[in-house]
Amino acid sequence: MELFVATFLKMFFIMTPFFVLSVFLTLTNEASTKEKKTLAIKVTIALVFLSLALLFFGRHLFAIFGITLDAFRIGAGALLFLSAVELIKGSKDGQKVDASNLHDLAVVPLAIPITIGPGAIGILLVMGAGFKNATENLIGIIALICAVVVIGFMLYFSHVIKKVIGKQGLLVVSKITGLFLAALSAQIMFTGIKNFLNI
Repeated sequence: MELFVATFLKMFFIMTPFFVLSVFLTLTNEASTKEKKTLAIKVTIALVFLSLALLFFGRHLFAIFGITLDAFRIGAGALLFLSAVELIKGSKDGQKVDASNLHDLAVVPLAIPITIGPGAIGILLVMGAGFKNATENLIGIIALICAVVVIGFMLYFSHVIKKVIGKQGLLVVSKITGLFLAALSAQIMFTGIKNFLNI
């Protein structure tokens, strides 16, 4: 139980659920409730598969392709920066987000790198190497899935949260989220470059 609680809390907070929710609300501002729920389910499924794959095969995948965590930091930071620019600029044409666009958002950038960023990947790699037996592996898997499902529920009921925040509140959240996302992307890239150059 102690391992379950520790793993659950660690993964829940390292995935920054409230930040993910604000990005989700911003990106789906013009989407219908049904589209939001569909996207939330797709994001949750993507998170489960990605997190489990990284937990058990992350080190091997990175080694096969010759990718270091710092290289991932730089790439993920660049991708996050592009997302931040779009959030700050907003939609000029005011077009409604359609289902195909939402499908594109499910894996990138919502699942990775916004929810599963370099920090979460690092934790998953360390956790995967730290499990000593099959029992710990099973407990770790269940705790990880539970953390992802809780985040999924938050996204699934985001339309309720949107009603509480209001349209003007969402607009403010959108701009603030974009600024924080830009700062976060810069920090991720700087960390990757710093470690790569051994500064």
